[in-house]
Amino acid sequence: MKTIAISQPKETMPRMDNQAATLRAAAGGDPVAAGKLVEATYKEVWGTLYRLTSGDPDLAADLTQETYRKAWQALPRFQGKAQFSTWIYRIAYNTFLNHIRRPRPVSPLEPEMAERLPAEGPDPVTVLAEGEEAGELRDAVLTLPDDLRFTVTAHYWQGLPVREIALLEQVSPAAIRKRLRKAHNVLRLSLEEVS
Repeated sequence: MKTIAISQPKETMPRMDNQAATLRAAAGGDPVAAGKLVEATYKEVWGTLYRLTSGDPDLAADLTQETYRKAWQALPRFQGKAQFSTWIYRIAYNTFLNHIRRPRPVSPLEPEMAERLPAEGPDPVTVLAEGEEAGELRDAVLTLPDDLRFTVTAHYWQGLPVREIALLEQVSPAAIRKRLRKAHNVLRLSLEEVS
């Protein structure tokens, strides 16, 4: 049986001086305040989207930009029940879900065009071998039911504390801990089947 460690959550976003005033100013259109909010959350938002998109930096950047666009539109309605970092993480997560649910037209690559494309990057077998374990975990997480998947990614990938997730999901912290235990059991069984 393979053992795959799930890292413990990071410390929460450092508190900004007078976060409420910064949020009000950003909601009022102040670009300096908006910049402070982006600076405080960008790395975590992009990193989470990077993991959700299987390590595609361009797609993660596009989804991060879409996340902030949606956040600025919704900022006047932000009630402050949860921290800003928790709220924007939920927007990022929903942006990712909307992206993967969106139908995309697929057109076949003509054989002569395929032959002219350069083979960039390392050998695909090497890439697969190096990322197999992390990919198995990511794939297993993405197959969880939505409530468990959100809880796991918010807690372990974004580093949000249980109480923040509970506020956002409007459930008790005990319910979030229960979701995490259930997700661990489902993931353990899923990864045992893969090995």
